[in-house]
Amino acid sequence: MAPPFRADHIGSLLRPQSLLEARSGLSSPSQMYSLDIPQSVRDAEVQAIREVVKTQLEKGVRPITDGEYARHIYYGGFFEKLSGFEAKPDLPIPDAFRTDFPTTTGLARMGAKTRAAVVCTGKIEYKESPYLSEWLMLRDNLPQDLWREAKFTVPAPNYQHIQLKPGTAWTKESGYTSDQEYFDDLAKCYAAELQTLYDAGLRNIQVDDPHLTYFCSSQFVEGCKKDGTDVDELLDLYTRTHNQLLAHKPADLHAGMHLCRGNMSGSTHWVSGSYEKIAYKLFNETDYQTYYLEFDDVERAGGFEPLRFLPKGKNVVLGLVSTKTTELEDPVTIKEKISAAAAVIAAARGISQDEAMDCLALSPQCGFSSSSLAGGKGMTMERMWEKLQLVRDVAQEVWG
Repeated sequence: MAPPFRADHIGSLLRPQSLLEARSGLSSPSQMYSLDIPQSVRDAEVQAIREVVKTQLEKGVRPITDGEYARHIYYGGFFEKLSGFEAKPDLPIPDAFRTDFPTTTGLARMGAKTRAAVVCTGKIEYKESPYLSEWLMLRDNLPQDLWREAKFTVPAPNYQHIQLKPGTAWTKESGYTSDQEYFDDLAKCYAAELQTLYDAGLRNIQVDDPHLTYFCSSQFVEGCKKDGTDVDELLDLYTRTHNQLLAHKPADLHAGMHLCRGNMSGSTHWVSGSYEKIAYKLFNETDYQTYYLEFDDVERAGGFEPLRFLPKGKNVVLGLVSTKTTELEDPVTIKEKISAAAAVIAAARGISQDEAMDCLALSPQCGFSSSSLAGGKGMTMERMWEKLQLVRDVAQEVWG
């Protein structure tokens, strides 16, 4: 099955200076889940989204996104808006988090003593849409015939759970007695959100789950063992939850999953390792149609060999253009890498190179700004657009 776009991008874009200045009073890590957003910031978000949509249309960049301009960070604004969750702005590192959790250990090396998270303190219920207002800000800048060319992102359901110390993602007062109960209700909220966004015209959703790559990290795996956590059972719990939230989605709502290894300020990543350890389960035991995977750096992400597990009917968007470096990639090299990826799939399935090429597309390896201040080292607006246009042009040459 062909992906919806041969030239794609992950969603987040560098924030314009006007938006950064408007948000300057909300830049503390402890404020990442704050719902107290001044109207002046909201106005700046609306204007910035209007302008970035216009620029994507002018430059022929697809899919059209809002750059995640209405969020401080890619997972912001979701969990804290569901009934039953409560933001905790300053949980202690490392005590409140999983042992040797790559993100918090990395932050600790940078001097961080606390980290914000969202904990379940009551029954998880969907009483209002966390993201409908964001989707409408994007949608309303487009004529209806272009709504299908837009893409919207949401964080994975396991985002809070995977980082928190085992047994602390939900409190005793919440009424939950197991992680399965917690995720059953959370999956219902996700399913309701997908339906709400679909009813408002969305046809392409991307679920961002960079933490699944932590299962490829020996540091994370060993930390889980120290905590007494069965890593295989934990991964099964997460993939099962993904399938629960997708179980009743409308047939024409395209759903994809993005995985990376961290995309923080200064081109920082948290883990390294091939997809090999999770590839079979990822491709064959989750119900997504498209997988957006980073392949820009062999040392960080490994080679294309895990693509041999990709089954018929699914597709992969190859993240071959880096948002972490300012160097503009060589189009010839990109095309060679696409061919190499297709060769792995062709050999595994016993199909032709052309048939294998049909289930591939091209994108940057991650977003350009996973949080407001998290652009790659030296990355500029000009170079960002050049990279997106490079993706567009190479895809046109390869797939027509």
